[in-house]
Amino acid sequence: MCAQSSLTPSFFARPTLVVARDLIGMRLVHETATGTTAGLIVEVEAYIGEDDPACHAAPGPTARNQPLYGPPGLAYVYFNYGVHWLVNAVTEAEGFPAAVLIRALEPVDGVALMRSRRAPRRAGVEGVWAGKDHDLCRGPGNLTRALGITGEQNRVPLTTGALRLERRPRRPTAAIAWSPRIGIRVGQDRPWRAYLAGHPAVSGRPR
Repeated sequence: MCAQSSLTPSFFARPTLVVARDLIGMRLVHETATGTTAGLIVEVEAYIGEDDPACHAAPGPTARNQPLYGPPGLAYVYFNYGVHWLVNAVTEAEGFPAAVLIRALEPVDGVALMRSRRAPRRAGVEGVWAGKDHDLCRGPGNLTRALGITGEQNRVPLTTGALRLERRPRRPTAAIAWSPRIGIRVGQDRPWRAYLAGHPAVSGRPR
């Protein structure tokens, strides 16, 4: 199940902003019983340490944020505002809480399955998702729904197994840009959001 191009724990055991930059263009894969979906990362955000007010580790260690404290390369998956699952890659040395939130993907595999998962469901009736392909994984909640990522993947290693991050043979040629993080209420001044400039799947624009 482990791909030869999967990232290693040493990739994640580095400064979080370096990992954030290097994750742009990498491939996020999720294999499930209903099929395999994958996309190329085009947008991420870094959350670093207990002194970062937007990081879940700001209050100190808790049962919920325990994955943030390591080891590097784990998935930290949590339910956000009771609406969406969000997936993060844990970074830095074990014991130091930090992670990179994966905000947007360019879909590359399993697009039909992604569309089925994004289709609206009301009163037991499944609709049709009619958006554009580049909108399927545009935003951190949309991408987890499209890839079928839930709390069951919390704490799994992203270096092996069904949910994993893989290295791409070619890095993106477009520029990687940085901006303040978005969609948060505190820590908005820190320019820790990296994205592939001009890509249509990027979920937001710099303020």
